[in-house]
Amino acid sequence: MAEVPEHVAQNAQAIVEAVRRLPEQHPIVLIDGPSGAGKSTTADAVVAAWPGSPPTLVRMDDVYPGWSGLEAAGEHIGRHLLDPLSRVETGWWQRWDWFANQHAEWHDVAPDTSLVIEGCGVLTRRNAHLSHLRVWIDGNPADRKRRALERDRGGFDAHWEDWTAQMGTFIERERPRSSADLVLWADE
Repeated sequence: MAEVPEHVAQNAQAIVEAVRRLPEQHPIVLIDGPSGAGKSTTADAVVAAWPGSPPTLVRMDDVYPGWSGLEAAGEHIGRHLLDPLSRVETGWWQRWDWFANQHAEWHDVAPDTSLVIEGCGVLTRRNAHLSHLRVWIDGNPADRKRRALERDRGGFDAHWEDWTAQMGTFIERERPRSSADLVLWADE
């Protein structure tokens, strides 16, 4: 794995340590926070350091049904993936094809699988109750914006304001930070 910034490694280590303390054999971890906070990089580091068999990693970027789909993706994860897993049944999530601008194939997740789901909008109050560890990662707004826009090399620029507004609505409605077991900071 490529070298990660120190703050990402520290955040990932805090999550892995919390996972080790969980009584569940196959925990479900939700990692949320605003764009550019380091959720994806942290999730990669968590998966690499996971105790035992690596978990399945689901990225909300693969689920959002387009640029206006933050709320719909969180609902999709709850209804199709977390609800069935809570009943010890196979859960599913459907990939969004960004190039074709349509839903694509379904992916199944067995109930005996550890799971990390990362991305904006996953930590709804409803989803929080269906998971075992809830993480909120945040950071300086200017740094987050710079990281997000650099990461997507222009692909996110035209959508930043709308996405930020959706995230603001989500935060106001769901209060995800108050559902978090761990609140971490993306500090370079």
